[in-house]
Amino acid sequence: MSIHTAYSIFSFLFGLVLGSFGNVCIYRLPLGKSIISPPSSCPNCGSRISFYDNIPVLSYIILRGRCRYCKAPISPQYPFVELTTGLMSLALFIRYGITYQYILYLLFMGSLLVITFIDLHHKIIPDLISIPGIVVGFMSSLILPYPTWIESAIGIVGGGGALLLIAVIFEKLTGKEGMGGGDIKLLAMIGAWMGWKALPFVVLISSILGIIIGGGALLVSGKGMQAKIPFGPFLAMGTIVYFFFGDPIIQWYASLLV
Repeated sequence: MSIHTAYSIFSFLFGLVLGSFGNVCIYRLPLGKSIISPPSSCPNCGSRISFYDNIPVLSYIILRGRCRYCKAPISPQYPFVELTTGLMSLALFIRYGITYQYILYLLFMGSLLVITFIDLHHKIIPDLISIPGIVVGFMSSLILPYPTWIESAIGIVGGGGALLLIAVIFEKLTGKEGMGGGDIKLLAMIGAWMGWKALPFVVLISSILGIIIGGGALLVSGKGMQAKIPFGPFLAMGTIVYFFFGDPIIQWYASLLV
């Protein structure tokens, strides 16, 4: 086995572990619980989860998606988050190797994934993630090749300010809240990490995904188009799409205009 292959496997396994911790954050942060202690337990029967039942993805498969003790079903979200984080970790390693860029962007992507599921479950985006994310994103711009600190600063102001303006205008016209404060701070966080130039693409892709996926889900569920859907998950997805595929998509679109 080559060194590169060994590191690739390690990056994937590291991502699985990070995804397992992400699941802890998704469950506990909205409830105001510590993400450090106590150790994990079944939310249904309260039984302590042993280390051998807490192995990312593998334990879920072995237990057939059920608690060992009370046999209550375990949400497939757990292996999904773990596997997704593992794949993102591997993709970032392939792009950057074992470097500070790999670590920083993995933390950013992991934060977006945590925000996605918290917003889906509770329709909130915790300040405990977004505000430190803005600060860390801006500080990272001082050492990352892109964006520059100026582009990051403009991204913070432009991202948060743009959604705030849209929210104010929408509320004035309709009398209803159209964009939560959590979404505003999330886009400011995205602007801090990705720079202001990424924001138009991110917002466009997020809006398209929101219409297709969110609108489709509302129609299937029968709740109707008046029901509220969280926009945070679509901002996160738009950011991930831009990060990994933005340049090829932009080049393809530009080729159509020639």
